[in-house]
Amino acid sequence: MAKLDDIQAIAFDLDGTLVDSVPGLALATQKMLADLNLPTVTNEQVKNWVGNGIDVMLERVFKAIDINPSKEYFAEAKQIFSQHYDKVMDEQTTLFPHVKQTLKALYENHYPLALVTNKPAQFLPGLLSSLGIKDYFSLVLGGGDVIKLKPHPAPLYQVMATFGLYNDQLLFVGDSKNDISAAKNANCPTVALSYGYNYGESIATSEPDFLFDDFQDILTLLPQPKAEAKK
Repeated sequence: MAKLDDIQAIAFDLDGTLVDSVPGLALATQKMLADLNLPTVTNEQVKNWVGNGIDVMLERVFKAIDINPSKEYFAEAKQIFSQHYDKVMDEQTTLFPHVKQTLKALYENHYPLALVTNKPAQFLPGLLSSLGIKDYFSLVLGGGDVIKLKPHPAPLYQVMATFGLYNDQLLFVGDSKNDISAAKNANCPTVALSYGYNYGESIATSEPDFLFDDFQDILTLLPQPKAEAKK
């Protein structure tokens, strides 16, 4: 396999790419619904609703249980969810296999790493610290840090501007069609992971440039140490 010699930095999605966050998201959702005396949902349902940020996930929750909440009721529910998620997030979120070792290898080979997620930014510092991967990232962008969420390319434009890169120098790694669409909209090369959350669909249908079953296979694409920029 040819190396991507032009790549100068890598950006990663979080949920479904680096971490299995469904147990925590589902538990917080279930606790929220119980507090509101509403019907519950399953972990498998929540898995298919992850990827567009908390607001959209909760909209899908309410639609599934046939509730049309007012703005005030929705805001209350979101606050309850956030309180529960803050308590269970660390314990109920785990790294996928080989993620930490791979991030460490890229970091040690001088690739600047960025995190680009639709998850609210408030949850990120504590979670990344608890997982032991916070120090690998030079830039962390969550919901609220950018003007538009993925699949809009704005977050990746922000990464390129921060790192001083052209689009073909940034590799984006994700697990859902939102990730691949964001990267394609920004004209960045893409890696997709098959094990993640993609609304019950195969990520292959989004036609990423590379598709892997194991996170560490990313290392097969990149020179180590990082090649010097040609531009």
